[in-house]
Amino acid sequence: MQFEDLDLNYDILDALDDMNFVDCTPIQEQAIPPLLEGRDLIGVAQTGTGKTAAYLLPVLSQLRDGGFPADAINCVIMAPTRELAQQIDQAMQGFSYYLDGISSVAIYGGNDGIRYEQEKRGLALGADVIIATPGRLISHLSLGNVDLSRVSFFILDEADRMLDMGFSEDIMQIVSFLPRQRQTIMFSATMPDKIVELAKTILTDPVEVKIALNKPAEGIHQSAFVCYEAQKIKLIQHLFQQKKPERVIIFVGKKVHTKDVAITLKRLGYNAEAMHSDLLQEQRDDVMYRFKTGKIDILVATDIVARGIDIDDIQLVINYDVPHDEEDYVHRIGRTARAGKDGRAITLVSEKDQYLFRQIEQFLEKDVPKEPVPAFLGEAPAYTGRGESSRRHNKGPHRSKKNRRTQNSRHAKTNPQAKAAGQEKAANQGQPAASRKPRNKRPRSKKRGAGPSSGAPSSPSTPAE
Repeated sequence: MQFEDLDLNYDILDALDDMNFVDCTPIQEQAIPPLLEGRDLIGVAQTGTGKTAAYLLPVLSQLRDGGFPADAINCVIMAPTRELAQQIDQAMQGFSYYLDGISSVAIYGGNDGIRYEQEKRGLALGADVIIATPGRLISHLSLGNVDLSRVSFFILDEADRMLDMGFSEDIMQIVSFLPRQRQTIMFSATMPDKIVELAKTILTDPVEVKIALNKPAEGIHQSAFVCYEAQKIKLIQHLFQQKKPERVIIFVGKKVHTKDVAITLKRLGYNAEAMHSDLLQEQRDDVMYRFKTGKIDILVATDIVARGIDIDDIQLVINYDVPHDEEDYVHRIGRTARAGKDGRAITLVSEKDQYLFRQIEQFLEKDVPKEPVPAFLGEAPAYTGRGESSRRHNKGPHRSKKNRRTQNSRHAKTNPQAKAAGQEKAANQGQPAASRKPRNKRPRSKKRGAGPSSGAPSSPSTPAE
């Protein structure tokens, strides 16, 4: 389906034309019509499928058609991270290019007092759309800087990530400031039980749209190296010797290790920078800008950039550590092969992470090809699909502490020497411690002479994620 076939406001269609957006993605095709009808909706789709446009376009279209107060905040969009809030704000600027009189403001933490005052003024003036992280919006609400009593649209983007980050209470607190008569839209990459419960709490008779649930894009060439921890950096060196690193993201499990890996790569002569939550907002913006513009070849990052960062030409993703969650694996490697392009994703699987990686393979319903570790790096471990994690999860030959204590107790009862030894050890150790106005249709407006050459919105390769 093409955007022309949807019942969108003609000014929205003008902007889409100038951005060279013609065909809808599946999530847009199925989500936009019920949203234009005013229905609540929960959409489930993986990253990179155009979810941002799926909710922005119908909301902006309804705002343009009119019937909403000019002096009130009409739409609240919640995002789990500053980076995603910024991306949504950028998409908003493009899609609303011809929508004079519709204003927006992005509010998120990690910036200076000047930025906070700018947010405060924007909220006081009644911006039509606010894009916010939960903590920052709660801050403004507690100080009386914002009135949400007339909000018509409430949108949660990456709802599962917000709940994982502990924003559940914040979300419910924000909901308490909203009117009951509103259109609520929730997008999530996964559908765990806690998302279902949240949906039941804040949505009314929602339409459910599920697209290509939780599977990586076909254009991603996945592979893995089964190696020892000490071989990982040398393996990365080997990969970069085969092909010069450009547009590479290396995902690391912990931020302290992110710093270490980035420093090590710098010492080896590579153009790498670290991206993690300890950086100030200005530093994070600077690192991301330099990476997007090609001034940084390698971005070493935590899962802070696994979702919500719209960069279409990532050539290689390396999982330095195996993620603990299958969904995180999908989101990490989903940074590459976007916009119909091909990409490569390599995972370095140490002994202790083999069980986790086997769980990911079972989730994907296929075996990820294992590449041989170069001989000059020495012997590598065999892949068994087991490791330290299997001792925590398996119920096979590895006995729990409780079972071991039970067996030792039975052994002591039948072995006097063992019983005496146990008593001596115990003595030494001590005790264990609402309805809307009809839409006013009008004939399709002719172009105003505005196109890409006259300051029209830029043309990313896909509708904004």
